[in-house]
Amino acid sequence: MNAKQCALITGATSGIGLELAKLFAADGYDLVLVARDQQGLDSTASLLKQTGIEVTTISKDLFDRQAAFDLYDEVIRKGIRVDVLVNDAGQGLYGEFKDNDIERELKIIDLNIGSLVILTKCFLKDMVSRNEGKILNLASIASKVPGPWQAVYHATKAFVLSFSESIREELKDTNITVTALLPGATDTDFFNKAGMQESRIVQDKSSLSDAADVAKDGYEAMKDDKDKVISGFKNKVQIAMSNLTPDPAVAHMMNEQQKPVNE
Repeated sequence: MNAKQCALITGATSGIGLELAKLFAADGYDLVLVARDQQGLDSTASLLKQTGIEVTTISKDLFDRQAAFDLYDEVIRKGIRVDVLVNDAGQGLYGEFKDNDIERELKIIDLNIGSLVILTKCFLKDMVSRNEGKILNLASIASKVPGPWQAVYHATKAFVLSFSESIREELKDTNITVTALLPGATDTDFFNKAGMQESRIVQDKSSLSDAADVAKDGYEAMKDDKDKVISGFKNKVQIAMSNLTPDPAVAHMMNEQQKPVNE
């Protein structure tokens, strides 16, 4: 990967997406930053341009699947070649499935799955024509375990991991790689957006990973052409233990971790 390649990053103005953008910028990549908030995009672009790279910002609401198609079309109209696609944008919703708003859950499925699939499809076709490219998808250790109180989110991340591993196998005879990053609970705005401030796992701040550390793990795994990486030793241990534990017991353990502190 040479210094003048371009990476497109969704969810690029905060959390893991922002930290990934910093890593790409430090290595000399030009960037296409995508998020809903133009002000946040402008602020992030100003920060990253100090490294001497070119930064293009595109404001799109990827909760709307059509916005993903529109994003691809806009990138093509601008004459930008995307060498690395980073599907970071994602959101969760806290609460028991029977009580949560179905419209919001469907929007989360559109963001976490629909738009990710659309962007991957569109940019992958261009990568195939060049026989070169990299895709980094944000999965989660949630993809490996059931998720009471976050049932839809966990299910979407299970899709992302399976999808990533499947297309990676399809592309094994090409120069295109697909990597899945599996962080655990990370100190970002995710929990606030998901309405999770009262959950036990968030109340224990010491259990949260640093977004910069997670981004570094994902970035290095992508550069090394790895299929996936679980970020953080404690998360690796948790998943290893869950693999040896009956699924109902894992579901109960996750329920205890994620339910509100007052229950």
